[in-house]
Amino acid sequence: MTKASTFSKDLLEFLKLLQENNDRDWFNEHKAAFTKLQIAAKHNFHTLFEALKMHDDVDRVKIFRIYRDVRFSKNKAPYKTHFSGSFHRKKPDLRGGYYLHIQPNNESFIAVGFWDPSKEDLLRIRKEFEMDDEDIRAIIENKKIKDIWGNLAGDELKTAPKGFDKEHKAIDLIRKKQFIFTKKYTDAEVLSTNFLNDVNGAFQTIRPYFDYMTDVLNTNSNGELLI
Repeated sequence: MTKASTFSKDLLEFLKLLQENNDRDWFNEHKAAFTKLQIAAKHNFHTLFEALKMHDDVDRVKIFRIYRDVRFSKNKAPYKTHFSGSFHRKKPDLRGGYYLHIQPNNESFIAVGFWDPSKEDLLRIRKEFEMDDEDIRAIIENKKIKDIWGNLAGDELKTAPKGFDKEHKAIDLIRKKQFIFTKKYTDAEVLSTNFLNDVNGAFQTIRPYFDYMTDVLNTNSNGELLI
């Protein structure tokens, strides 16, 4: 990636102003400025997409709109105060996904993993951990992954899911509802010329985790291929 592939201070400043003026009149008045910033930001997402394709089979980048869906939300602010997108691994052959979130005041982060697994996938993952948790623990405790991503995160149940022993040695993994890793960035890091390279490197590091989960989700409990 080139040094030109960086997020601008102007983007962060615009998002800060949007936090303070989250209404349609203000946004419409400044929409031309936003459009210009959006074009540059989208370019960076596509630059990262091309870099990802060098080491993974990603087939789509989805850049989320700035407009919030407020129909079922108590928060009626019409605009998101961040800029974000996801990178889609080729399904059904590959599982997992990448996410990049740009937000001022040191709130930017990247995330990888499984944040909304289907009921079937969730049960399959839990059953695998119930049978054998050694392989997954070796991966998530790997120093290279741990140094970059920290601990496996995500929402979890307070107790064992139905049908599972609450005293099982892998219950800390079994009760999870999401299986994600996140890495935070400061504003200074986001504005750095090395930011996208760092993000791409972090994404590449998580590959053993994706390979393991793909193998689990694309086979049954007997190890027979489902696709």
